[in-house]
Amino acid sequence: MDLATLKTLKPTEYSEAADGYRSTSDMASAAKDRIENQIAVAMRNSLKGEAATAAVKQLTELGKNFHYIQVECGLVSTALEAFSYEMGAARSKLDAALEGARAAKLTVNADGSITYPPAGEKDQDGKIPDGGTVSGLTDGTASAVGRQAANFDPNPHHRLAQDYADQIAGALKEATEADEKWAPKLRALKADDDLTVSDKDWVDASSDMSGVREAGGKYLDSLPQRPQDGSPEDNAEWWKGLTAEERAAWISVDPKAVGELNGLPSAVRDEANRVVFDETRARLQTELDSIPNPPANEWTWITSGPTPSKVHTDEWMDWYRQYGDRSEQLKQTLTGMGYIQDRFDRTGEEGLPEAYLLGFDPVGLGDGKVIIANGNPDLADHVAVYVPGTFSGLEKIGEGGSHGDLGRGETLWAESSSLAPGQNVSTITWLDYNAPDSIVPQASSGKYAEEGGPRLYDFLQGNRAAHEEASGNVAHTTVLGHSYGSTVVGVSAQSGSWSDSEAVGDYMFAGSPGVQADRAADLGVGADHVWAMGGPWDDEIVRQGGRLMGLGDDLTIPTDESFGGNVMKSDSDGHSGFWDTDGQQASLSLENQARVITGRYGDVVLED
Repeated sequence: MDLATLKTLKPTEYSEAADGYRSTSDMASAAKDRIENQIAVAMRNSLKGEAATAAVKQLTELGKNFHYIQVECGLVSTALEAFSYEMGAARSKLDAALEGARAAKLTVNADGSITYPPAGEKDQDGKIPDGGTVSGLTDGTASAVGRQAANFDPNPHHRLAQDYADQIAGALKEATEADEKWAPKLRALKADDDLTVSDKDWVDASSDMSGVREAGGKYLDSLPQRPQDGSPEDNAEWWKGLTAEERAAWISVDPKAVGELNGLPSAVRDEANRVVFDETRARLQTELDSIPNPPANEWTWITSGPTPSKVHTDEWMDWYRQYGDRSEQLKQTLTGMGYIQDRFDRTGEEGLPEAYLLGFDPVGLGDGKVIIANGNPDLADHVAVYVPGTFSGLEKIGEGGSHGDLGRGETLWAESSSLAPGQNVSTITWLDYNAPDSIVPQASSGKYAEEGGPRLYDFLQGNRAAHEEASGNVAHTTVLGHSYGSTVVGVSAQSGSWSDSEAVGDYMFAGSPGVQADRAADLGVGADHVWAMGGPWDDEIVRQGGRLMGLGDDLTIPTDESFGGNVMKSDSDGHSGFWDTDGQQASLSLENQARVITGRYGDVVLED
């Protein structure tokens, strides 16, 4: 970039363009939300038939288009802001050098060189040292040599001219590098010339994000940095202090980090995690599609022995050794993500509220990370957090429909909402720990709960902070642990000080093998706000097995009278029936849970 161009360049114009793209991103986000959570919902509830189904499907695709526009325009906005920042820094250096040269009565030439006049003490012949012209140097060694040479010149303007020429050259170099760096990045931020947002488009968006994040390091470093290992309160304060431009920049280039921060508004975490979700799903699907199909001749027979044996062919075994494990892993992960997408797509069915993706990672600590809310917990009067137990994982998160982990959250929302007319209820399925994958030895060990409990504690504190910021008060929050999930909840309850207990109003345990405590009072909310229920058959085996394995202190589990909590009557037929319904009629087990969630304690039916 030459001197004339940089002198006339106005970095603020690029920042203004960034504002325009950011506004477009916001409008696309609003359009997406309106399509998915209002228009499509109204059509599902009022229209039936093939034509209505096809129309809703088309609306869903349109919503995806707007989401893609939102993400890409956000990236363009951040890229332009970063370009403006770097050009602004170069322009400021240039302006300072030009002003200094002008004040020193030096002449700045069109190529950036500087001419200095004769000056200094006369020599023996009465001659004033000659003036001259110097060019700027950007190489550190050459620049140092140039300054040394200028120091020996009897003309005092030589050193000053060299300094300003170097500054001008440095500013031009920075501007040129910024232009060469950002021009291809900005040209790459465009979609295919069609109306379909494909997996390839989302993979490209992910690549664009990485490119902008890498290239925009200087700009991002200039922004207020998120707290390192900060508390939910620290995170909330950081986000609150950001400008709209700064918030948009962080979401556009690092949505994973934003989505993971406890204490941020649920709507913000959902927006960030939806980007991570869509880009991850496209990347994994693209990888799966690239794996060649297994050979058609999977089996063969060996007839040389006394009994014919059916075995895999050599060709199939070669394929399996190279691709089999990864192919199966990808399929399982994508199945789990399909359950989550299905939940998004069912918003409005039977009154189901908007879903908020508060956490997502396809790997997590081993089983994947899924935190999904029915309704906005920041605005809810009553919040319930459901923690699943052994065998839980991303690939199974929606398995079994209403009997699965996502389904139980929806069932709890529906029943609790029916008991609290005029109030907002939000139910959250929380899977952010490495759930045991076997009864023995994994589920008989407390180490999985010891690792997961503090994570749950931080999440609950984040919910409290976000709710206080949004609503000015604390929601009535119930934490419900099923099976080994109750052990996680018990550890969480004992992870902080009792002064933090306002984040949770009630603890509830279903089929609990123990909560790492021998008294309800140890959980910090008062024994009268601790609830438990059990069932027959396999549930009895789980609870008594946990007692023997030591998951409850002193061989005590929550359904023991000696534990000191409230033991609720249950009509569950076993370990997994606590959320069953008989047609439209909720079970007593489910009703009791909903009564606790909505604070209707006097209606809870206790064991005799």
